[in-house]
Parts: sequence; structure tokens; C-alpha cells
Amino acid sequence: MTRTVDAGQDQGHGHGHTHGHGAEESTYDVVVLGAGPVGENVADRVRAAGLTAAIVEAELIGGECSYWACMPSKALLRPAIARSDARKVAGLRESVYGPLDALEVLRHRDTVVGHWKDDGQVDWLDSIGVRLFRGHGRLAGPRRVAVTGPEGDEHVLTARHAVAVCTGSRAVLPELPGLPGARPWTSREATSSDRVPARLTVVGGGVVGVEMATAWQALGAKVTLLVRGGGLLPRMEPFVGERVAAALAMRGADIRTGVDVAAVVRDGGTGPVTVVLEGGDHVEGDEVLFATGRAPRTEDLGLETVGLAPGSWLDVDDSLRVTGTDWLYAVGDVNHRALLTHQGKYQARIAGAAIGARAHGTEPAAGESWSAHTATADHAAVPQVVFCDPEAAAVGLSLAEAERAGHRVRAVDVDMRQVAGAGLYAQGYQGQARMVVDLEREVVLGASFVGPGIGELLHSATVAVVGEVPISRLWHAVPSYPTLSETWLRLLEAYRG
Repeated sequence: MTRTVDAGQDQGHGHGHTHGHGAEESTYDVVVLGAGPVGENVADRVRAAGLTAAIVEAELIGGECSYWACMPSKALLRPAIARSDARKVAGLRESVYGPLDALEVLRHRDTVVGHWKDDGQVDWLDSIGVRLFRGHGRLAGPRRVAVTGPEGDEHVLTARHAVAVCTGSRAVLPELPGLPGARPWTSREATSSDRVPARLTVVGGGVVGVEMATAWQALGAKVTLLVRGGGLLPRMEPFVGERVAAALAMRGADIRTGVDVAAVVRDGGTGPVTVVLEGGDHVEGDEVLFATGRAPRTEDLGLETVGLAPGSWLDVDDSLRVTGTDWLYAVGDVNHRALLTHQGKYQARIAGAAIGARAHGTEPAAGESWSAHTATADHAAVPQVVFCDPEAAAVGLSLAEAERAGHRVRAVDVDMRQVAGAGLYAQGYQGQARMVVDLEREVVLGASFVGPGIGELLHSATVAVVGEVPISRLWHAVPSYPTLSETWLRLLEAYRG
């Protein structure tokens, strides 16, 4: 016999009781599956809307980003980029020509991730009144979640208004002969390794592959980068990947494009690992990282109990509600709209507002762009910084994407050596910027940058794209001299001729 507790009576901290055998049952306004940054933000926003919330997590509170992605990768990359920048400054370069202290970098990385402990994250959830259930959560029909705890304890959570799936994505390994026994790295191992391999083979030329090649090369590994396509960072403007590849090669990376991996050989799962390429060539290394794609963490969530396919990406509307339901939301990577932490957190803010509005009897206006309940930026203004050396950044549409979408556009390019602030930032500065302009409305549809320090330029581009600021008005947005922001003036001048 079980007793059902209404958590709405105690600010989200109601505790169920079990009599005899059976699962403890509790009711909340909203139940969130996944306590990464996305799930945490959904819970925070629905609590701010006056609703009770429970959150379920089987791993560490804080999720992939906090422990195996954004935070540890940037901790590894920051010393590499800072040293590279310092080597371009007169009077400083002579002091920084030695190797990085790899052990100290790894120790700092461990500190950044809290030594893979989540006490602080748990305290934060408690401070906002969200009940945490540790364990594996599965849907058990509409608005119901069954949780199996680490000790085999069971809970059944019922949601009055919404269940939000925020379980993220996982690295995908291709089906290749020899790979399962070769103990390959995925993004998790690449960001958490406690030693620097002498030779690292990286398969994949996207963001993870490029960032990890940059980090481990700087820490002392000899890097070989194997890319199936024609270049690096294929989702960005072609010139971005070309400049990043040139810089990696200049520092000693072996970059091979247009290659396919046929097999992986590692005797006994230890020792050197050989990557065999189509055609018979091979690459030998001490570790191999496969950065070749992501899949949604939806394979064991009980989706079949509500008529959805296990393991699938979840289709949603612009309020992040799963198509065909009035109570299920999919936020972050699982909806496949934009696999970026900051974009998932943005979606969480939108979803939380929409859930709150519906719970209070207000239906958000369908299709109302840029409203508090509509994730319009997912389509029009997704920003991304790749923390390689040089940095790469983009927001909105590339030239090719804008043309495919049917816009009448013009792209203008600027060699950033024209910018006084660039020459002061680094001697011999190398960088490029592009602005894509909608000629009908004369607004910026997209912008791309590659060069040292350009990550901080991206938010101004994002504001211009989201705000649909006319070029005529941007002309009055005066950049400070001498900063990298003068890139904007050079772009506007190039557009005006």
C-alpha cells in the first residue's frame, strides 16, 4: 500500500511514505528528467512561476556540460590559447616559449569540475525549492515518471502540468571492426583524461575534434586529425575551417581530409592503437578519439508508454512541447534543434515560461516570433564559439544557408589586419570577418569571425541579428578605439562601399 503526497503543499519538498511494499508516490506540478544545465533551468523557471518541481538525475547534478564538456574542455584550452596570444606580444613572447605545465593544467581542470562531485549543485537545487530524486527515471504513461534509485528504491512521480525531458545527448561511436575492444576515447574521456598521450589520433573535424586536437596538441601530444569531408568545422563559413586547419598544421598537426576509417586495431585493449584507413593506409597512436556525432539520451526513458519511439530525437513546437502532446516537453539536445549548452538553457527559459503560462490558464500565442514563450532564436540566431586557436565564432545564417533559404543577400568580408585593435592585440594578427546582409530589409542575417580573441565579438553580432537592427542604425553604433570591435566599422564600410 502506498500513500500519495501532494508536494504542492510544501514548496516542492513533500516526501511520500510507503506502507508495506511498493513505490513511494508524490505529486508535483512539473517533473524534470535530467539535471544538467537545461533541466536545472527548466526547474528554476517553473519554480519562479510559482509551480512545484521535482528533478530526476542518474549521474552528477550539473550534467555533461559541467563535468565532461564545456567546463573541462575550456579549462584545458584556456592555457593553450593564453600562451599562444602571449607569444604574439612584444616583450612577453620570450617569457612563454617553454612547454605548458601539463600536470598543473590537469589539476586546474579537476578543480573546475569540482573533482567530479556535485555537492554545490545539489545545494543550489535545495535553495530554490526543487526536490531531487537520484536514480533512473522512465515515463510510466502520461504525466507519470517511475524512478529507480541507486539502492533499488522506487518512486512514482505524477506531474499535474508537465514532464520535461532534458536528458541531453551522448557521443556515438561508429560500427567499425575492432573498435569495441580498442577502448576509444569519446568526448568524455578526452576532457577527463589524467595523462597526456604521446600521440593522439582524432577522428572527426567538427567542434569536439578541433577543440580537443587544439588542447592536447598544446599539452604535448602529437596530433593526427582524420576528416571524412573536405575541411574542418563544416557548419561554418569555409574560410573559418581553412584558417583553423592552417594554424593547427603550422603547430605540427597532421591533418588528413577526405579519408574514411575502415577498422581499429588495439591488441588486448592496451598499448598502441592503429587506425586503418580505406585504401590500406594506417595511423598509429597511443589513444584515438572518435568525435563523429551525437545521439539523444532517450533510449531507456519509457517513451513507448506514451506512443513515442525509444532512442529517437523528440520533435517539438517553438514552446518546446512535444508534437502531439499537451503535457510533454523536450528541451535541449534531445529535440535536435541546436546541440549547444547555452541554446538549451535558452530553450529552458522559454519552456519554463510556457509551462507556467499554461499552468495558470494562459495559452501562449502560437507562432508569435520573439515572444516570451517562443524559441525563435533556434531558427534565426544560434551563436557558437569554437575555442580553438585561432578562435572561430558564428551566429545566424552563413552565406550558403541564406541563399538556400531564398534570401537575396550580400556577404562582405574584412581582413582583420585592417583593424587597429587587432594589431595591438597581437603582432602579426591573422583574422577574417564576414557579415551576411539581407538586401531587402538591410538587416544582418549572420556573421562569422575567425582570429585571436574574437569570441567576445560574437554577442554584438547576436544582438544585431536578434534585434534585426537596420544597417543604417548600426552605422551609429560607434565601436571603441582601438578594440577588436572596430571590425564592425570595417564591415559596415565594406558594405556601404
